[in-house]
Amino acid sequence: MAKRWVLAAVAAGSLVAVAGCGYNDIPIKEEAAKAAWADVQSNYQRRADLVPNLVATVQGAAAQERAVLTEVTEARASATRPTFDASTITDPAKFAEFQAAQDRLSGALGRLMLIQENYPVLRSLQGFTDLQVQLEGTENRILRAREEYNDVVRDYNTALRTFPTVVWASTFHRDSKPMQLFTASAGADVAPVVTFTPPAPAAGSAPGSAPGSAPGAAPGSAPGAAPGSGQ
Repeated sequence: MAKRWVLAAVAAGSLVAVAGCGYNDIPIKEEAAKAAWADVQSNYQRRADLVPNLVATVQGAAAQERAVLTEVTEARASATRPTFDASTITDPAKFAEFQAAQDRLSGALGRLMLIQENYPVLRSLQGFTDLQVQLEGTENRILRAREEYNDVVRDYNTALRTFPTVVWASTFHRDSKPMQLFTASAGADVAPVVTFTPPAPAAGSAPGSAPGSAPGAAPGSAPGAAPGSGQ
């Protein structure tokens, strides 16, 4: 009986020693990183879900901006079509593909938002305003999710390379691989640029005349003013 108690005490002591020297740290940190990755994916999906309504709303007010609308639609497809699961974060090539696809959609959405500057009717639509607010909120969520993901991944990657957890990483946790970090997008410091399609001239207006100007009026003259009147 006493021997059993001794063996139990030794076993318990061994478990405490193993836990205290970092054996469990790697799987705990790995699961935290995977959870953070799931949050990133969830927020990117939230953004992708907003895109069809945004495109439909803009299309109703600025249908002539087909190039931008097509670009957004294609970028969304490239960002959502591939399957990016938990294996993505330990595969440098696949992770780079994921980030490039999301960055492409970010750029396209930036150009889509610039369209409103040229279409007052679009800015006045409540539906567009609501979608814009949701998109801005989602972009903030994505930023925070990426920052939190990078924090836990750095912690996990450090555990794989530092003592004492490096001992377990090279023995019992050999399947645990370093994870990829999000980096700043190339050209992220450059504002998006979009070339607008000029609005069609009003019916009956003279070619080249400024919108709203009186036919035949000299540029800058007051409508109806007599030449040389000084009015």
